[in-house]
Formats: sequence, C-alpha cells, structure tokens
Amino acid sequence: MHRTDGGDRLIAVGTRAVRWVGVAIDCADAGPVARFYEQLLGFRIGDFDPPRWAQLSDPDGGVHLNIQGDTRYRPPHWPEQDGQPGKMLHFEVQVDDVATAVAVAVDAGGREAAWQPPDRDPTRIRIVLDPAGHPLCLFVRGE
Repeated sequence: MHRTDGGDRLIAVGTRAVRWVGVAIDCADAGPVARFYEQLLGFRIGDFDPPRWAQLSDPDGGVHLNIQGDTRYRPPHWPEQDGQPGKMLHFEVQVDDVATAVAVAVDAGGREAAWQPPDRDPTRIRIVLDPAGHPLCLFVRGE
C-alpha cells in the first residue's frame, strides 16, 4: 500500500499502490447528467458519447467523474423507502452560498429535493437531485 506526499507522488506504505482517482455513477442517459455536473462543479467534459458514456475531469486536478448510461437504470428514492431503490452514495458539495448553488443546480437540470432534513438550517444545507435522481448535499463550511 502507498500514500501520497500531498502531491501526486506515491509513498510506499505496504506492498501495492492504491489511489482513488474517480467515481462512476449510473443513469439512463449520460448526456444530461454530464452537463449537470459540468455546470455545477465546473468540471470539463472529455470523452462524451451520450447516452452511453461521459467522463469529466476537475480542471484543478482532483478526481474525475464517469457517467455511465444504461437503459435499465432505475433512479433512487429520496428519502429512502422500503422496497424502493435507495441511494448507494451521495456527493457532499461545499459551497459559498447555498441559495446560489441550488439555483445553479436547478438551471443545470437538477431539482431541489422535496424532502429536506427538518433538523437542519436550509440556509446552510440543501439536498438537490441530479437529472438521474441522485441526491447530493450542498452545504456551507461548518455543516
């Protein structure tokens, strides 16, 4: 196993190198989902073959995001419900201003989730859904 020195250099920690470089998310059509994350996160679209595939990269380095289209995709339910597909993961996105970030997400093809955590300040955290129904948290630092 290895770890980085804070940059791209791997430092040996064990016997193999392991480094997380991205995540792939499923959807029915890669096009709208890729455009959503391009606009919300400021990522660049590289490979783009909708409805099947898109790959986005962080212009500042960081991880990349793959979008995989599959006609068998079924969106998760938010909040989770017994007997319904649930989320497998969600993105935590820190923003400077929640209301502005929600507006950007909606303009990019997402929607504000109907259910919001009742014990959280909506000016500090909001749940939005991407075009494929994946929930993500938009929050200000300290939440």
